[in-house]
Amino acid sequence: MPRFFLIVTALSGFLVVALGAFGAHALGDIFSPYQQSIWNKAVNYQMFHTAALGLVAVLALNSPDRSLLFAGRFFSIGIVLFSGSLYILALTGIRKLGIVTPFGGVAFLLGWFALFCYGFKIHSNE
Repeated sequence: MPRFFLIVTALSGFLVVALGAFGAHALGDIFSPYQQSIWNKAVNYQMFHTAALGLVAVLALNSPDRSLLFAGRFFSIGIVLFSGSLYILALTGIRKLGIVTPFGGVAFLLGWFALFCYGFKIHSNE
C-alpha cells in the first residue's frame, strides 16, 4: 500500500507541476479568464490532495490501517474526478462535464474523513 500511494503521489505531483506550467504559459493567452480560473482551481485542488496522498503514503509505512487505504483511494479518485473534470471543462468548454466534479469533491471529503478516522484510532490507542 505505501509503495503504490507513493508512486501515485509522485505521478500526480509531476503532473500537477506540468499542468500548472502548461496552463500558465501555453494556455495563458488562449484561455478566457473563466477558463483560467477553472484550470487554476483544478491545479490547486490536485496539489493539495497530492500532498495529502503523500501523507497517507508516509503514514502507511508504519501502520497499514484500512482507514489509510480508504483515504488514499478516495484522494486518488478525487484527483481524477474533480481536477480531471475541471481540466477537461477548461479545455473543451463542455459544461456537462461539470456533473462529474461534485463526485470528485465527495471523494475528497471521504478521503479526509478516512484520515480523520485513522487519527482518531491512533489517539484512542495512546
